[in-house]
Amino acid sequence: MRKGLGTRFAAFGVLLLMTVGLLAGCGAAKQTPQQQPGGTDTAPSPAAQGKPLKIGAVFILSGNNAGYGLAQRPGVELAVEEINKAGGINGRKVEVTFEDSQGKTEEAVNAVRKLIDKDEVLAIIGPTLSGEMSSAGKVAQESGVPILGVSTTAQGITDIGNYVFRNSLPEAGVLPHTVSAAKAKYNLKKVAVLWAANDQFSVSGYNTFKEELKKQSIEIASEASFNTGDREFGAQITKVLAANPDALVVSSLYQEAALFMVQARQAGYKGPIIGGNGFNSPKLAEVAKDAAEGSVVGSPWFSGRDDAKVKAFVAAYTAKVGQPPDQFAAQAYDGMMLIAEALKTGGENRDKIRDALAGIKNYVGVTGQFAFDEKRNPVMTPFVLEISGGKYVELKK
Repeated sequence: MRKGLGTRFAAFGVLLLMTVGLLAGCGAAKQTPQQQPGGTDTAPSPAAQGKPLKIGAVFILSGNNAGYGLAQRPGVELAVEEINKAGGINGRKVEVTFEDSQGKTEEAVNAVRKLIDKDEVLAIIGPTLSGEMSSAGKVAQESGVPILGVSTTAQGITDIGNYVFRNSLPEAGVLPHTVSAAKAKYNLKKVAVLWAANDQFSVSGYNTFKEELKKQSIEIASEASFNTGDREFGAQITKVLAANPDALVVSSLYQEAALFMVQARQAGYKGPIIGGNGFNSPKLAEVAKDAAEGSVVGSPWFSGRDDAKVKAFVAAYTAKVGQPPDQFAAQAYDGMMLIAEALKTGGENRDKIRDALAGIKNYVGVTGQFAFDEKRNPVMTPFVLEISGGKYVELKK
């Protein structure tokens, strides 16, 4: 009897230990953060607390039109320096990995894939051009990684999907202001329109310009196209100047626009030249020099604005780079700051970062007060500027 009783007590003890172990295991499971689609643990372990929050950036850092990306990179770097100096995001530093797209769509796509698959970034800033984003944005969308364009202004960019954002005003939100201001100052009746036919951004701008000129009852007296990479524009200039236009409207990136300006002035043209977002790089005036004088462009950024935040950014950027920031630097800086805002509540979960970005309203950056609309496009009012003395100043009537 005693032997049987001891056996029963031993069995009961084993059962009790198994039950306690099972309950402890259930308790531990409840404390473990659940994995979320498109993200990592919502509550990082203590070991993860010291790891940096990784962001990717894809810009044109070499080749033609590198002036855009070489302005964007220090804009992002400056933002990160300020964020980390202030203690980071919830006590964690931000780290950015930069990739060079070379202005090539294939390179931009490969860069985005690397940042997602190898570097495991939480979000991506860039790429620089609309054509690059049209393909690279699809990769980010399919992977569930938020991607923020800071210079992509062509129509339809955010139609790629709900993980695709931009803080760069679409041409459709800028060119109506540009055309209206130029019409008022120069009493425009008829113009000639030129564009780069092999570049998505330029074609989009061309279409928007045409629509807006028609709305504002300005005749398009002549049209001519060229290609990105062209260096000679004699045939196009001869054609459009024969129409005796009140202004030339050009939709292209700065390299071709600058060369076109020089050759148009050499051909005797003295009137205004109106451009889209490609005109917003100081490289335009650097290459075209005096030929760029009087050129008109709309922009959400104006470095001469009487605003404390703008002045501080201009001073810090100039000290870092040795020259004042352009629109592309300012939008890249604001873009990184917007990502930082989303990281505060999104943590390491890509879905939550996306949702936090989409919910941003009334954010005040160096480009002004900002919000995303329901299509993840920016809501803000642009300035209309002209180049005077090699610098951008507000266009006065």
